[in-house]
Amino acid sequence: MNRKSQIAENIANIKAKIPAHCKLIVVSKYREINDIQFAYDAGQREFAENRVQPLLERVAALPNDIQWHLIGHLQSNKVKFIAPFIAMIHSVDSVKLLEEIDKEAQKNNRIIPCLIQLHVAQEETKFGLSQEEIHPFFQEIKQLNLNNISVNGIMAMASFTQDQTQIEAEFSQVAKAFQEIKSQYYSYQPQFSELSIGMSSDYGIAIEKGSTLIRVGSAVFA
Repeated sequence: MNRKSQIAENIANIKAKIPAHCKLIVVSKYREINDIQFAYDAGQREFAENRVQPLLERVAALPNDIQWHLIGHLQSNKVKFIAPFIAMIHSVDSVKLLEEIDKEAQKNNRIIPCLIQLHVAQEETKFGLSQEEIHPFFQEIKQLNLNNISVNGIMAMASFTQDQTQIEAEFSQVAKAFQEIKSQYYSYQPQFSELSIGMSSDYGIAIEKGSTLIRVGSAVFA
């Protein structure tokens, strides 16, 4: 089977396993432009990058109807480069960053959908709000007049481990936090509906825990 057919088959297999309410976002970081184009040719339109510079290079090289998501840590000074086009930012982890996104979105006459990143993994290297930071964060942003962002839900990554029980526990923790945040701060805002959990190795567990967006790279490009 050639490369193009293999990628198309991988996408079809993943989509066959996920429920209708869950969307596949293909993680294209470190991938060749040709491979991303093959995924596009298979009908995929939502892709994710974790760094701004490669994202801009891919935007320039690939079809302009792709919906681009940013899933990696974002520095405030880079927001202006992606504000004109980004479909969603999954990795908001500070009030300062959210304010910067709002400011740049306003300049571009856009409302940018954002997800707030929670930290549940064991690895210290992962970003996101800790359990203790969640309520102060949402209380603060509720007081701010941010008209050009839309807080659409939560993103998190599980620990990089083979231990399924641990992954399950971490995703359960995120799902519980999602429900609490929704009921406390966004109960009348239907756009707060996205739970972005699950990658190539653990999206099955993530879907069981209520994921609406899975971020899959290696299983697509294998």
